[in-house]
Amino acid sequence: MQTAPQTTDELFEALRENDRRPYGRTRTVTAEELAEAAELFGEPVPLIHALLELQEAYTYGSEPRKSPVVFARLLNLFDEQPDVFDDRLRHQLFWRFKWVANALRCLPEVPLASLRQWQTEMRDRYEKAGLDLQPYYGQAYQLAAHVGEDTDLAYELWAGRTRGMLSDCEACETCERALYHLASGDDERALRAWEPVLAGEESCQEEPARSVSYALLPLLRAGRTDEARRLHLAGYRGCRRNPSMAGEVGRHLEFCALTGNEARGLELLAENRTLFDEVDSPLAQLDLLTGVEVLLARVEALGRGELPAAGLPGRSWTVASLRAEVRRRADDLAGRFDARNGTTAHTDRRAARLGRAPLLESLELTLRPRTLEDVVPATAPAAPEPAQALPEAPADLIKRARELDEQGHPDAHACWARLRALTAAPDHVHPDDPEVGPLVRLRADLLEEEARLAERKDAHTDAAALYEEAAGLYEDAGLPGHAVFARASAVLAGAQVAPSEVPEEGADPEARAAARAAVFTEAHAELVRLHEQASGIAPYLEARLLRLRVSARGLRLQASGDKEHVAPILAEAELLYDFATRHGLTGQIAAARLLRATTHAMAGDLPASLAEADGLVELLRTDGPAWHLPRALSLRGKIQLGLGDAEAAHASLGEGVRLAAEWPAEAVDAATLHGELAQACMGLGRPDEALRHLTRSAELEMRAGTRFDAFCTYSNAAQLSLDLGRIEDCIALLDSLLVEPDVVGGELDDRLVAQLRLTRARALRAGDDLKAATAEFVALAAESAGWDDDPGSHAMIAAETAVLLGEAGEFAKAREAVDQALAAHARDPRYELVSNALRELARLQAQQQGPEGLTGARVFLDDAGRVADAARAVGFEAHGRSLDSALAYEHGRINAYAGAYDEALAALEKALGLLGEPGEDADVAGEWAECVRLAGVVEGVYLERTAPALARVEAAAHRLTALGHTEEAESLTGLAERLRDEE
Repeated sequence: MQTAPQTTDELFEALRENDRRPYGRTRTVTAEELAEAAELFGEPVPLIHALLELQEAYTYGSEPRKSPVVFARLLNLFDEQPDVFDDRLRHQLFWRFKWVANALRCLPEVPLASLRQWQTEMRDRYEKAGLDLQPYYGQAYQLAAHVGEDTDLAYELWAGRTRGMLSDCEACETCERALYHLASGDDERALRAWEPVLAGEESCQEEPARSVSYALLPLLRAGRTDEARRLHLAGYRGCRRNPSMAGEVGRHLEFCALTGNEARGLELLAENRTLFDEVDSPLAQLDLLTGVEVLLARVEALGRGELPAAGLPGRSWTVASLRAEVRRRADDLAGRFDARNGTTAHTDRRAARLGRAPLLESLELTLRPRTLEDVVPATAPAAPEPAQALPEAPADLIKRARELDEQGHPDAHACWARLRALTAAPDHVHPDDPEVGPLVRLRADLLEEEARLAERKDAHTDAAALYEEAAGLYEDAGLPGHAVFARASAVLAGAQVAPSEVPEEGADPEARAAARAAVFTEAHAELVRLHEQASGIAPYLEARLLRLRVSARGLRLQASGDKEHVAPILAEAELLYDFATRHGLTGQIAAARLLRATTHAMAGDLPASLAEADGLVELLRTDGPAWHLPRALSLRGKIQLGLGDAEAAHASLGEGVRLAAEWPAEAVDAATLHGELAQACMGLGRPDEALRHLTRSAELEMRAGTRFDAFCTYSNAAQLSLDLGRIEDCIALLDSLLVEPDVVGGELDDRLVAQLRLTRARALRAGDDLKAATAEFVALAAESAGWDDDPGSHAMIAAETAVLLGEAGEFAKAREAVDQALAAHARDPRYELVSNALRELARLQAQQQGPEGLTGARVFLDDAGRVADAARAVGFEAHGRSLDSALAYEHGRINAYAGAYDEALAALEKALGLLGEPGEDADVAGEWAECVRLAGVVEGVYLERTAPALARVEAAAHRLTALGHTEEAESLTGLAERLRDEE
């Protein structure tokens, strides 16, 4: 709080503002400051309100020690001045007797006698006030359940009573009933009791998140795994990082541990690390710590106790060390509660949780399945697994690596990775073997391999430097042929780095394309020169030089788009094919045909490209090499997609994915295969299958170290899951991505991160979490305001933000946001998007505020009118509804909301005139029918001109029926019947 309130009005406004904040330290500290400020006014009512807010902050901020103290002050005020408590304040006061009972139960230092004494106080107060005692018996049962004695009798005394005004909400009572059955070992009855809460029919501040956390394991035991998965995703989001729901977080961690999702459990533990410090409730701590221990024990049982774990602040933890600390703390807490209660209930319950065996070996919880291998971020991609075992002796390993490298075999990468590790060891001794050659050659080989890996990540500058260094070492080793090839590779890698003479992005596209093409022309000339100067080199190296020449020509075509460059590529590819055929280089024969097929595709001749790809696939099936087949099938599938044959593409790509599984993923580009197969699935109307392949593609890209590509693919997967209505899947995926170290550390492209956050905000909105969605949109709008190079994106984000603020009734803030959208739109027009937002804001204000909101709504529509005028002037055509007809309709609707019925009817008739008569287009027919329907309601119901309204509606219904738009006609038929009844 920046400044203390100077008046009671300012105090009440500050209390309302604080009430909108999430529970936690910020809200609690502000509530403390406001309570102090309220005392200075010397008036009881403001102080009562401030104390109520403070107690709520303590209660839901998991500070049970402080809640009873605040309540004691409220009770004193009530005893001294009962008349200042109106009905609402009195209700609040008596409701919070239960909060104090709950708070005292959470504190093992409070004697059991004091707990019973408070319950007696509650009963006496309720009886004196003439209140129903059902809430008292509810608290008596909860204390019995906590202590572990006489629960059956206490349950019957409570559950058999009729609910009253001060009873806990139905959702909370449902949970207590279900927990009673669960403790009795009756999962089936517990789940039946929970049904209305789990279905979302009953809810409150804590529900259904609390019930969900308890129901997860019973659902698994009942075989309802899909439901458990869905509820875990939704329920966890409802309690994450919430100090007052630490126990619920602990049960979600336990659920992960018992379903083979230990890695996700550790991820969620890291996300909730602050709870170790923030939770001041010993009972909640015990609940949380036990769930944490179940998870850590499971990870340690899998032999991974050395993994890092997010634990108590102040030091680093491994799974094993954190488990020991958690066990010590939880055992102490359980012992303190049992000592206070005179039973062993808490120790026994803890032992039961810790003794549970996993319920499922594996259960895929999210779109991003993780293993314990993924817990530690790798500094480099993991070494590829070879298809066959590698030699152990260094000399044999070097020979094997060079043999496989000469063939282009994928296992060469695994050999080089092993050799890189061996040579990095301080005690490495190079083999004294003439066939192996000197150490300098091995160093050159490893540099060349490192350069190839850099090229895969498009790190062309690094690759060029590594190739040059390798070339120098090859010369030192007396291998001029290898040196020439390495130098040639450096030339082509360097050409892919935009030199200073190439215009920057945003410059004239033709000039930029011409400059890029010139760079590749020069590179090709240099490659030819190097090739011509080389003599006596091994055929496999000469074939690779020819292949570089084809690649340079291909890159020139890609840069320029000039089809005159196609013939030179095909000529170079023919040289490579002839050379490889003469020397029996099967890998390069396949490469030449692959390059020919690719060139035809780039030239737009897809039939020729497909014919070449078909031939290549058959060649590889008979002659090999087998590891080229997945790439060939990938190309064929891509061409088939381009030809619109999704079925054939799916078959090709599906086979490619199956064959790719036999080879290291990076060597056969399995990530691309899965991505293309996802496109084929979408073409066949199989979006769920497409989603699986998208996430698999992203996972492979992440493991290969191409993290930017992985995040892009995950972003597409998140959007698809949102489109499919899998909202919780979408949010869980994005939550997992947004806590990745390179995202948190600001290393990932900020626009890509913004896209991930934008999709998440839209998912939150789709999931009706409007408060969280609005907060994210507001933050994104503020950040995107600084995107001077992309005002259109800011216009989009600001417009969506404005609509959300309008839905929340905050029209002043909505006006500010939409003004930002309009300013950005002026620089980079987004006619349809901005017009839609303005019309929606007008509708919201008129709907929410009625006649009082008409002026503000009309201002929004005036802005929309100017946008429509500008769009019309430049010939813009909307993808959806016409901006003009939609605007006229909205004028009609807001005037109807505000009771200006004549103006509404005139606007709707204008909209109908702009739309014209309906035809075969169903969308236009639907818009036309809605205009007629609303016009009929305004004219016939509100203006009471029944006859013309009925004639209008009946004629429209007949017209639509004759055109076959029966569904659109139904709403008009129903309205006509209503109007006839009113005649």
